[in-house]
Amino acid sequence: MHSNFLGLSLTDVATMMSAAAVFALLVAVYAATTVRDPMAKRVKALNERREQLKAGITASTRKRARLTQSNKATDRMRTFLASFKVLQDQQLKDAQIKLAQAGIRSKDAAVAVIFARLAMPIVIGGTCVVGVYLLDWFPTWGGLMKYGLTATTLVLSYKAADLYVQNKITKRTAAIRKGLPDALDLLVICAEAGLTVDAAFARVARELGKGFPELGDEMTLTAIELGFLTDRRIAFENLAARVGLDSVRSVVTTMIQTEKYGTPLASALRVLAAEFRHERMMKAEEKAARLPAIMTVPLILFILPVLFIVILGPAACSLSDNMLKS
Repeated sequence: MHSNFLGLSLTDVATMMSAAAVFALLVAVYAATTVRDPMAKRVKALNERREQLKAGITASTRKRARLTQSNKATDRMRTFLASFKVLQDQQLKDAQIKLAQAGIRSKDAAVAVIFARLAMPIVIGGTCVVGVYLLDWFPTWGGLMKYGLTATTLVLSYKAADLYVQNKITKRTAAIRKGLPDALDLLVICAEAGLTVDAAFARVARELGKGFPELGDEMTLTAIELGFLTDRRIAFENLAARVGLDSVRSVVTTMIQTEKYGTPLASALRVLAAEFRHERMMKAEEKAARLPAIMTVPLILFILPVLFIVILGPAACSLSDNMLKS
């Protein structure tokens, strides 16, 4: 007699689990043997930025917001939004800044995000409203539960694009924050070796590109802008706008002051590097101090019950056997 699980025999279940394990092993071997350069896929965007600067396109945000590309889908979305008068210059500018902080440099993405804010509530929220109230998908639910489902769906569908972009910004900012002290140390070494600022940025980006690809990407783009822009201050301001970290703003302010007044760059960067490294250590100690409080809930829910069963289980079994014999 064979035992069944969801209509499948134990042999079938074991075969499926073995196939899944073999597939996972092949994926792991493929991932281990095909290590890709994290900076490779960013080279295309940086080369496009270099070509734009060669063509005389400055990095001004106002001019960049007015640039359009011959993309039919984007043109349709732009026309659709303009017909409803929901595409404003300031809104497009804010979306471009957020996307730049998320590492998305396509100018079409800003229009797509604004279009998603309008289209997703209509499509997803409208489908939920029709299904819940007209098609009666949940006949056993009360009016309050139906209203809660539709309201939640409408709000989430409206905020989905912004939440996706904000999630990418958070991850990218955290990755840049980790590598910033090391980058400043390398900038100090390059400055003491006599390299210019743009050459130092390019050298640091090449050295940190594999370890911190996000930071290497930003420093490479800054080096490109420093080499092509007429006003070097704009390149540093673009770096601060693309990253959005207070520590990066401090570095940018230091760079601008050294460019303007001719103050020693290496000593100022050395002080900033020490401060950022101390800040990173403080955050690590803060996380370590929160660890006991975080581990309390898993300890109570998962570890202590198993420990009680292991310790008290044999004694309870012996006591039960003695009581049954007596």
